[in-house]
Amino acid sequence: MYKTMVSLKLILLILLSGFSTIVIYFQVQINKLEQNKQILESRIAQIQSESQLLLKSQTAESAHLSTNIKAVDNLVVIYNRVPKTGSTSFVGIPYDLCKKNKFHVLHINITANMHVLSLPNQYKFVQNITHWDAMKPALYHGHLAFLDFTRLGASEQPTYINIIRKPLDRLISYYYFLRYGDDFRPYLVRRKHGNKMSFDECVQKKQADCDPNNMWLQIPFFCGHAYECWIPGNEWALNEAKKNLINHYLLVGVTEELEDFVAILEATLPRIFKGATEHFLKSNKTHLRKTAQKILPSNKTVEEIKQSPVWKMENELYEFALEQFHFVKRRVLQNGGDKVANPQKYIYEKIRPK
Repeated sequence: MYKTMVSLKLILLILLSGFSTIVIYFQVQINKLEQNKQILESRIAQIQSESQLLLKSQTAESAHLSTNIKAVDNLVVIYNRVPKTGSTSFVGIPYDLCKKNKFHVLHINITANMHVLSLPNQYKFVQNITHWDAMKPALYHGHLAFLDFTRLGASEQPTYINIIRKPLDRLISYYYFLRYGDDFRPYLVRRKHGNKMSFDECVQKKQADCDPNNMWLQIPFFCGHAYECWIPGNEWALNEAKKNLINHYLLVGVTEELEDFVAILEATLPRIFKGATEHFLKSNKTHLRKTAQKILPSNKTVEEIKQSPVWKMENELYEFALEQFHFVKRRVLQNGGDKVANPQKYIYEKIRPK
């Protein structure tokens, strides 16, 4: 009987021990499963977080790209071309490229070739160009004085460009143009047709056509629509023209370096001027509007003209523009005269917080 009781206790002890071992084993497995579950949940949360960050990054990048595309396609360039500066040669380029590069070119034709707009027309002009989305991107060109868009309610200025020429060269070219016309429209009779008086004779006789005050044109074109801009010899107008040239013009080139002007525009505004340099060189449009006959002035005439306060001020603006153009050109085009953009780059770094 005693042995039987001992045997039963031993069996019971073995069963309890075995059961405990099974319970402990399953508890360990449950703990492992719980740990694996936590690791898996943590990894899933990490993957979801990374996916959200990636999605936000892609969305931001897409939005940035969309904004950039929209900005480029909303580009408006105004070329308020000064007469007899090579403007016809230049403007032929965008007309030839507009279909290929998918932009519009529009000529601003003002009644009686006036260079300033009335105040109502200034306002209408600004509102029209600013909101005429169907025409964007666009290049507008015409013999129009600089116009401050922000003064007339626009939120931003269009992109202004221009070309400037040595003032006496421009005056002489215009003088003979009125008499002999040019090779662009050789059959068009100009208002001084038949007048064979040379520029030297004109200066000697102090005629109105060669009056140094006639050189007062590039300054007011950059100065703008203010009354003072159009007073020959006005010092304020010269300073205003310089200020506008620096603050409101993307680029002002010079007639004598038209090819470089085109190359810089192509590097800076490829949306419109892509392929412009090659086209300019191969299309025989480097000098589209050449005056049919032009007699160089004598040294005496040149010295007399240079005594004029108007020539001095117009020449000061020209030299100012020339220095600015050369400053830009040295940093945009490669050395050696190649019409290729300088491979300068920039990057953003040390951005905080990460």
